[in-house]
Amino acid sequence: MAKSPNENQKPGFFRRLWRGFTTPSARYSSGALLVVGVFAGVIFWGGFNWAMEATNTEAFCISCHEMRDNVYEEYTETIHYNNRTGVRAVCADCHVPKEWIHKVVRKIRATNELYHHFMGSIDTKEKFNAKRLELAELVWASMKATDSRECRNCHDFESMDLEKQETRSADRHEEGFDDGKTCIDCHKGIAHKLPKGAYDEKEKAETGVQVPQSAKETAKAMQAYLKKDGQ
Repeated sequence: MAKSPNENQKPGFFRRLWRGFTTPSARYSSGALLVVGVFAGVIFWGGFNWAMEATNTEAFCISCHEMRDNVYEEYTETIHYNNRTGVRAVCADCHVPKEWIHKVVRKIRATNELYHHFMGSIDTKEKFNAKRLELAELVWASMKATDSRECRNCHDFESMDLEKQETRSADRHEEGFDDGKTCIDCHKGIAHKLPKGAYDEKEKAETGVQVPQSAKETAKAMQAYLKKDGQ
């Protein structure tokens, strides 16, 4: 009896791969394969989580000179770095989500930062400053889209006692809550120097406040705005 043309054809690569994966081993028992698989899975999962946490450390973040010589220096002059309570928010606290799935997504997106690091896109202060506003706006947009999720890991609106805040601060917070604003809408310069162009001309004309160039100047600018608004 003649064989059909299909019987003479060899199975495709994926079919052969699947067959090899599902066919029982003639050399090793199923129990041994299961134990080895579980052990390998534990090693992989432990290594994966170790890598995730290692890349969350401040030491890792500033191992690149682009961060160490620019935004990190500014951050050390802010209340998030040094304060009366001794509570410090490191890079990952503000820029990496706590929830696992969001953290993985952020790590995947960070591979683009590695690419630009090796390409030297911002490897000098001049290059960094030229791209600074664009980079800042990307971060602000991301925080706005998540309703300042990372800020809320420490700062919970529902836990705020407005009566214990200064009058102007309490008023601004209450107005912000009522207007549906999120943290980053008002606190863009809280931990890093604001790039030139962070405020548009209309906002400067309305407030009479010049664009601040550091976190300390941001605080002074806010005080000037509040004083002007209270007159």
